[in-house]
Amino acid sequence: MAEKLLARKAGKERVEPGEIVEARVDVVMMNDITGPLAIESLREIAERVWDPSRVVIIFDHQMPANSTEIARDHDMMRKFAREQGIENLFAEGICHQVLPEKGFALPGLLILGADSHTCTYGAFGSFATGVGSTDLAAAMASGRLWLRVPESVKIVLEGKLGRRVYPKDVILQLVGEIGADGATYQALEFQGEGVRRMSIGGRMTLCNMGVEMGAKTALVAPDALTRRYVEKRARFPFKEVRSDPKAEYADERTCSLSRIEPQVACPHRVDNVKPVREVEGREIDQAFLGSCTNGRTEDLIEAAKILKGRKIHPRVRMLVVPSSRETYLEALRLGVIERLVRAGAILGPPGCGACMGSYIGVLAPGEVCVSSSNRNFRGRMGSPEAEIYLASPATVAASALRGKLTDPREV
Repeated sequence: MAEKLLARKAGKERVEPGEIVEARVDVVMMNDITGPLAIESLREIAERVWDPSRVVIIFDHQMPANSTEIARDHDMMRKFAREQGIENLFAEGICHQVLPEKGFALPGLLILGADSHTCTYGAFGSFATGVGSTDLAAAMASGRLWLRVPESVKIVLEGKLGRRVYPKDVILQLVGEIGADGATYQALEFQGEGVRRMSIGGRMTLCNMGVEMGAKTALVAPDALTRRYVEKRARFPFKEVRSDPKAEYADERTCSLSRIEPQVACPHRVDNVKPVREVEGREIDQAFLGSCTNGRTEDLIEAAKILKGRKIHPRVRMLVVPSSRETYLEALRLGVIERLVRAGAILGPPGCGACMGSYIGVLAPGEVCVSSSNRNFRGRMGSPEAEIYLASPATVAASALRGKLTDPREV
């Protein structure tokens, strides 16, 4: 998929891994952390963006602004959007949830984002990758960017997931097996009946964490489920891309979903993965449900099922942050938010604040957090002396209920 898509964008019949191509870009995205530098860099090389309709600006990392400095950055980005005629400016949630909701993540597109988890959009059959702010500026100016064609790795997911086992557990196990740098600059292509059974949100979870193995991108071939999601939202025409039946891969892996159990990534590495049962009993101070990995409606629903009619452990702060306004409203309509709040959860505004430890849910020295996000680096959510365990929304909720790391199948 990756080779065929880049060949199309480079105007070639075919390309080979390792080849450098100048590819035509379909969408570029910046957020409020990476945007200011991208804008400053653009001004050094061009007066205008190449196509305002294909530039997306999303305020999510520090929204609402929590300091005068951040407010100035936001103001500068709003003025830039007006000056350039960019109408795609959003402040209603996490970029990797909002961009697909607004119809910019489509099959067959080349999407560049100044954020490492841009690979999330591969769930829709696009080649999506994170780039630096200066590379983004070049793409905004010209609509093109040099890229090296990655090797591709096929990961076949077979069978069905067991009770209270989720795509997050699948990707955590894969990260543990492959390692944090085991797929550096490769394209991970998820195939098989297991991925076809997954929801759009589940596929986004898989692709989101491809970068945690060093991957350049991660992809799922579009199918009827993809089309149902994108056709009512699409901003542009799109053409699907699929691998040839006899495509050659640098490596192939098979994962039996029925053998996977709830997993956690233990401090302070994403690939330090163990079954939850091996670390059960570790007391926690905070539980975080949200992020671009697992802040969607389906994730909130799974947590609410566990917490319904119960109370979060008195020692635990549980922070719930819907990934977008659309998610928030849907969860409100379904009564999910009420169940979570009645259980004792604290509700935060849609955004990235808790995941990156900027202004919500910051951890104190010695505190322990179980999080549904994608990174547990030292200092990620506050103090470098705190500990973060990554897990599925169900494991987060079960642990919040008991005040300690808990296998959700036991609740």
